[in-house]
Amino acid sequence: MAELRVPPGRAGRMRLRRSLEVARRGADLLDQKLRILRTRHEELLRAEHTARERWHERLREAELWLRRGLLLGGEEALETTASTPPAELETAWTSTMGVRHPRTASCVLPERGPDVLAPANTALFHAGAAYQEAVRAAAEYAAAGAAARAVGAELLATRQRVRALRRHWIPRLEAALAHADLALEQGEHEDAVRRRWAARGSRDDV
Repeated sequence: MAELRVPPGRAGRMRLRRSLEVARRGADLLDQKLRILRTRHEELLRAEHTARERWHERLREAELWLRRGLLLGGEEALETTASTPPAELETAWTSTMGVRHPRTASCVLPERGPDVLAPANTALFHAGAAYQEAVRAAAEYAAAGAAARAVGAELLATRQRVRALRRHWIPRLEAALAHADLALEQGEHEDAVRRRWAARGSRDDV
């Protein structure tokens, strides 16, 4: 927390009042941001959960078809399955309260070439298609998780800034302002007493 450096007198009190007003307004704005981030984070967490469930479901389906294919053709049936180029990931981005995060992610999967041998049995054919769906679901899950983490990190940072303002900085400014008001009031009272004594001394000299 920054150190308070306040000029003496009315100028210092005016600066404290401005600083306190700015701090309170900043805390209110951060509270609004916090509410928006919290709502959006909850939405993203739900989306991440849905994407994870969908990925697990697609993966289980693919593994089921693979086991069926292996039961029908044996492990040597996989030897006829040609390797394919890796999938390409495409990510669309968006932002929430200035936080950049993935909006969607999709996989571009290579098509089977005409000279590539077909799978040894129908089950392995279905397994290949199911694994492609699992890869697409995995990309969506990864994007949803990255978005939730990015917004969650900003949510935590914003909460910490609000707490610092509400619990530390604003109370320090309020205490400093109260002290400045008291010091000015005391100084004005002492000036008034000195003026009265000066006036009384002038009358006594006459």
